[in-house]
Order: sequence, then structure tokens, then C-alpha cells
Amino acid sequence: MTRRRYPLLRATAELINAVNGVRPLGREGYITLPVFAFGWPTTEMSPVYLVVSVLDALRRGLRGDFCGARGRIALLLTAIAWVLLGIIQRRNIASAPHFEGPLRETLGEDYEAIADKSQPAPHRRMIGVWPTELVRRRYVEKTSTVQYGPHRRTNRADVWRRADLPRDGKAPVVLQVPGGAWAIGMRRPQAYPLLAHLAERGWICVSIEYRVSPRHTWPDHIVDVKRALAWIKENIADYGGDPDFVAITGGSAGGHLSSLAALTSNDPQWQPGFEDADTSVVAAVPIYGRYDWFTSSGSGRKEFIGFLQKFVVKKRIAEHRQLYLDASSIKRVRPDAPPFFILHGQDDSIIPVQEGREFAEAIRNVSTSPVAYAEIPHAQHAFDFYYGSPRAHYTARAVETFLSWVHAKRRQPADAGPAITAP
Repeated sequence: MTRRRYPLLRATAELINAVNGVRPLGREGYITLPVFAFGWPTTEMSPVYLVVSVLDALRRGLRGDFCGARGRIALLLTAIAWVLLGIIQRRNIASAPHFEGPLRETLGEDYEAIADKSQPAPHRRMIGVWPTELVRRRYVEKTSTVQYGPHRRTNRADVWRRADLPRDGKAPVVLQVPGGAWAIGMRRPQAYPLLAHLAERGWICVSIEYRVSPRHTWPDHIVDVKRALAWIKENIADYGGDPDFVAITGGSAGGHLSSLAALTSNDPQWQPGFEDADTSVVAAVPIYGRYDWFTSSGSGRKEFIGFLQKFVVKKRIAEHRQLYLDASSIKRVRPDAPPFFILHGQDDSIIPVQEGREFAEAIRNVSTSPVAYAEIPHAQHAFDFYYGSPRAHYTARAVETFLSWVHAKRRQPADAGPAITAP
């Protein structure tokens, strides 16, 4: 009996997936989750998808799947999907100006020259598609997985550093806070393109895990981030890092936590038992973050508030509104905030781009420090995750340039103009 292969159904699925990569098919309610799950790999790994699809089509063609009228229609639909995948990759490659333009507008035309003076050039560039574990092992010694807090199973961190960095040096430091809807929080393999790029440029990066929901309850998450900052200030000099230059970054939930930590430095409310510890940062780079925990109207807001009430905060917003307001970065903006570089994708189906726009506007209206906002056309959530993605490369380069600019400005002699000071 001949096995039925349904080539038309398969081709239709490929085409729908490619269309979803070109533009998300859903932006309201729970449909956004599968839209993201299928759309992110398509948008950021389109060359891989294309190669696999072409090879599979050749295999199926040799066995006769494209014979007959239905087969020819299936081949046409598959070819259209290939064209769309090519368009996606071309858009990705062309997105570089959307990372560079906001920095030039905010920091000045000479921002790259100033940033280049801060750090030496890498001795060997990491390019192309690298296995994530190989990337990590290149920069993280086995002995550099550390315990930064009292919760042994969750307060763990990797210290990324170049092996040739002097232990008595003063390399700038970045804390990476992972995302995962406040329910995952794994330090591996998030932000590997950024961490590898920064480490190659002579930075020391600390990538953490933290307590997550539903097992743990807010504000355990932000308390752990602040514990990590306190640990860095006390210990990073042993790894050759500068405790006086610690920046923070993170994506999604990590974008929320990193922005909130930057705006609430040394706040004893979230430093139980270490109230006197220094948890300030010199700069913050939140990426596609949630900055508003209280608004109930708008795309996906009802579902988000419901998720917080049931799994993260575990308290109703109607009776505990102040708790949700305190956890909202957009409500914690202040004049002495450190420099910010905010990034968000226009096609983000998990956290709508409007959230990034509103947060950038809110902090710009009050902060005396530079605030750059990059809105990336056609980018889905987690656009910086995959090592072989052009947008991941552009993100790493732009974030490193921004942080190097801040570093250079803080080291600038008094007679060379105003320097940025710590908040």
C-alpha cells in the first residue's frame, strides 16, 4: 500500500510559516505564543530554514511528491515560501542602520570614535554560526561558575572573561539578566552573541540565574538581581574587573529586571539583609522588556496582568496596586537615572513595541543622562538570541559601542568636556 504524503498540506504549512515570519499573524491574546514560537526561528534562522527546505524538496521531488496537479501546486507554494525566506534574510541584513542611527542621534556623530578609544580591538573575531556551548567554553573557565547568593540551586552565575586579561586589571563589567517570563531565568544560553562579543573586546560579563515563579514570588526575582550586583561590587576585582564600572542588560523579563534595578539602585526595599550594599550601575541596556505592570487595557494586557496575578505576584492588583506600580520601571524613572539604551522589535508579538516606545519617552522626559531608543523594523521577540542572525550581530555591536562610549566618557579628563558620573 502506497503511503500518503500530503505534499500540498506540507507546502501550505511551510508557506504559512514563512508568511508568519514576514509579519506575525496574531498580536492579541494567547495566539501570540504560538505565533512567536514559530515566527522567531523563521525570522532569525531563515537561511537555515531555506537550506533545509530546499534539500527536503529535492528529496521529495526524487520520490515523486511533486507529480500531478496537486504536486505542482505544492512545489509552487514551497517556492513562494523560499522567496519569502529570502526577503526575511535580506531585511535582517539591511537592519544595521536602525541600530546605529539612534546612537548617532543621541550620542553625537563622533560616538564611534569616542567608543573605540575605550577598549582595545579584539584579538580574534567570532563570526559565523558557532555552537553555543563552544562559545561559552571559550570564555568561561570551569572555576568561573560562582555562587552569588544564599540560594544554592538558583543563585549561580557564569563569569565570562578573556583568558589573557590580567587579574589585577580594571576591565569594565556587564551583568546579564536572562528572560523567560519570570518563570525560567536560565543563564545559558541567553545573550551568547552579546556576551561573546563583549568578552572578546576585553569586558568581563556576569550571566546569572535567579529565583523564578511560580515556585518563588515577586519580589524574589529583583532581590536576586540586586544580590548579584552586590556580589559583583565586592568580588569582581578578583577576576580583573572594575567594581566602579558595572553596567546591566537583559532581554524580555530580563529587560524589565535590568531596567528596574538600574532605576532603584541602593533601594533597601529590595535589599533585605544587604541594605547597605552598593547596587548602582553606570548604564542600562534593556531589550524588548516589560516596563508596565499595571495597565490593563491594550494588546495582550489583560492576559499579562492575569499571568502576574496567578503566577508571579500571586496577589490581585485591585487590592495591591502599589506593589504592581513599584515593580513598573516606567513608574521609577528619575532625573539621576544612568544612561539607557533601549531596544525593541516592531513585530514583537509577545511584548508589543508600544511598551518600549512609552518607556523610552518616559525616561527621556525626566533623565539628565543620554537615552537612546532603537526600534528594529520587522524584528520579533528575542531577535538577539541566535548567534548566526545578522540582528544578533548588530545588537552585540551596538550595545558594546554604547557601553564603550559611556566608559570612555566616564574616563574623560576634565579639560576634555563634561564626563558622565555615577548616579
